[in-house]
Formats: sequence, structure tokens, C-alpha cells
Amino acid sequence: MNILITGANGLLGQSITILFTRETDYNILLTSVENESFLDLKLLYEQLDITDKNETKKFVSANNPDVIINCAAYTNVDECETERELCWKLNVDAVKNLIIASRICDSKIIHYSTDYIFDGKRGPYTEESIPNPVSFYGRSKLASENALIVSSIDFAIVRTMVLYGTGIGVKPNFALWMISKLRNNETINVVDDQIGNATMVDDLAYGTLKLVERNKRSIFNIAGADIISRYDFAMIMCDVFKFNKKLINKIKTKDLSQPAPRPLNSGLITFKTETELGLKTMDSKEGLQLLKVQLGI
Repeated sequence: MNILITGANGLLGQSITILFTRETDYNILLTSVENESFLDLKLLYEQLDITDKNETKKFVSANNPDVIINCAAYTNVDECETERELCWKLNVDAVKNLIIASRICDSKIIHYSTDYIFDGKRGPYTEESIPNPVSFYGRSKLASENALIVSSIDFAIVRTMVLYGTGIGVKPNFALWMISKLRNNETINVVDDQIGNATMVDDLAYGTLKLVERNKRSIFNIAGADIISRYDFAMIMCDVFKFNKKLINKIKTKDLSQPAPRPLNSGLITFKTETELGLKTMDSKEGLQLLKVQLGI
């Protein structure tokens, strides 16, 4: 099987690449906007800008993938409020380009979405819950979902949230940001009114492998096993990493004055993933214990 991974240098792209290389004999081709791969795995890598429709069509046609795993996205929620054109280009137009290209080779697309497609008033949410995004980022991700749903191509959409983990040259995520601060005994502010599942990237990668192996279609929630506040997640981190809990100030989301509204009472119900993919994800303690081992702390 030929697998094309876009956004391969990001946190999720790296995790999927490592897992698929270790667990399968698939032919894997990596692409991202950077000149070279961040991973030294001796895999084929080519630079690709998926916002360029003609380049994307040409590339996909030349490589004939059975599955395109799209890990590329613009995920800075606050910047999406001001950089709307760029956000739409990366999160929507690029997906439409992949859809057009996939028709050439009859490729399946696996695409990642978010709990930000919901308003956070009635969480946690199932795959059948009605979306109502409150931020531009959320609207862009919902538009990408809809583009796939109406496309008539073979697809799977994975909704996840609060993704964390480690990789080579990856952008700071919620967990890594807290670790960098707390290790230096710096005080941080963490909200206690945003509720959801913190998701270890290894679980998301493994869920993706199950989607490919079982050739699943439609929408799946793949997220951490426990639905808790960001503050409670921080407290668990302190227990696992032996950080000082007094360094963490409990605040409300409104205190941050962030440009983009957040879905507060959120969370994703993962029963479908458990039953159809046979995947039971890690809870926060288990995920953070694994992260501690990976970081060598």
C-alpha cells in the first residue's frame, strides 16, 4: 500500500510516520513545506505546497497513493482570527486541492478536525452532534469537513482536541509549554473553565493506523480517555513530573482576553472509536507518564 503523508514534519505527521514505519511494510512518502524531512528514517521525502492546486495534482498523480493522510493545517487559533485568508487557504483550499488530486488516483483521504467546530455549550460531543463553531478557526475546519463529505471520494475525518506530545522541531503544545515553564519554577496561569480531552499524539497516530487497516470511512472522535479541565490536567502533570503545584494560578478564560472565542464545555465522546477501531486511548495520567519517558525527564 502506498501512503502519502502531508505535513509530515509536524507533531502528528512525525508520530504517524514513526508508527507506520515500525508497524507496517507500507510504502511511505513524506511531504511538507520544509526543504527536508525532520526525521532521519531514510524515507522518500519531497517538498510540497498543497495550497498550490496544480502542483498538488501533479504530485499526487506521479506518486499514485492509496491513502493520503493530511496532517497539514493552520492551528494557531488566535492568529486565524486576524490571518483569515491564510487560515482558509491552508485549512480549506488545500483540502479541496487534495480532493481534486485524489480523484486522479482514486485515493482515500484521512483528514483531521477539531472540537472547535462546536460552540462548547452542550459538550461532550458525539460524531453526530450538530456543529456550531464560534471562531474562524472552527469555521475553517468545519468547511474542510464539509468539502470532504460532499466530495463523493473515500474519506475518514478524525476529530481530536488538545493534542500534545513531543517530536523534532515541533511547535510548543499545551503540555510542552507547561513543562518548559514549570521545570524552571516559573509561575503560569491555567484556565479551569475549558473542559475537554487532552490527547496524546501517540494515540492519534495509532487510531490512524487502525483506520487504514480496517478501511474505515466517515467521522471518528479520537481523543484522550478522560474529560477534565485544563487546570486539572495541569495538576495531574505536577503529580507525574513532580512539579510544584503552587506555581499554577487558576484563572478563567475571560481573563486571558484571547482574540478567538473558545468552546468551554467541550469534549469528545470516543465510544465509536472504541467499538469500531478497538482503540482505548490513554487518560491524562497515562499519557503524561509516557511523555515523561519520551522526554527522559
